[in-house]
Amino acid sequence: MSAGGFRLVACVRGSRRAAAAWLWSWRSYCSADGDSSNANKAEKPKTPKIYTKTGDKGFSNIFTGERRRKDDSVFEVLGSADELTSAIGLAIEFCSEQGHEFEEELYKIQCVLQDVGSNVATPISSARESHLKRTTFSEKPVIELEKWIDRYAEQLPPLKNFILPSGGKCSATLHLARSICRRAERSMVCIVQAGEADHNAARYLNRVFLFPHRLSDYLFTLARYAAMKEGKKELIYKRITED
Repeated sequence: MSAGGFRLVACVRGSRRAAAAWLWSWRSYCSADGDSSNANKAEKPKTPKIYTKTGDKGFSNIFTGERRRKDDSVFEVLGSADELTSAIGLAIEFCSEQGHEFEEELYKIQCVLQDVGSNVATPISSARESHLKRTTFSEKPVIELEKWIDRYAEQLPPLKNFILPSGGKCSATLHLARSICRRAERSMVCIVQAGEADHNAARYLNRVFLFPHRLSDYLFTLARYAAMKEGKKELIYKRITED
């Protein structure tokens, strides 16, 4: 289970405790035969706060329980991955308005990015074996991306010019997600080279320009595909400044 999964379990357990407290209050009210004074004294369930104050001094916990500075490379990757997930979410909303059939793929990518984050938040050098087993990242998502890229690329005209982010709202937001993905990839380099993260997680984000088999290339290909399906024009780079 990923770190996000464990947080979800914790939230569910917290909700159960809150539900139990609410049930106790209701039973106390009923046993009082409608006594409003007792009803007012009944304990109300506490709503968990969204803030914990544990990071107010510039440190935060990673999945292993280790506390690190918030400017640590791990949090840089996590922040970029979170931003990428949000950008993909925005793209999904625009693409759904056009009835595109690839929304489920984008949703699946959002989920996989959470797994990437869990892997990054579990440094190999300090994690226990149980942590590593829960956050392992396989090659399967990478292979799936390659298949999606090939399917869309086969339907596109050859790329003969450098294109600018354009082609409608859906295409433009996919280009935005692609550029954020490139940043997430760059931020992962030092972690992977230090042997602190699974190389498959880096491969998922990695861009190999001549061989479009990674996430940024998928988003680039999908942006072009969306523009084509919508009949929108892609803007071509033209040199404006002259010597």
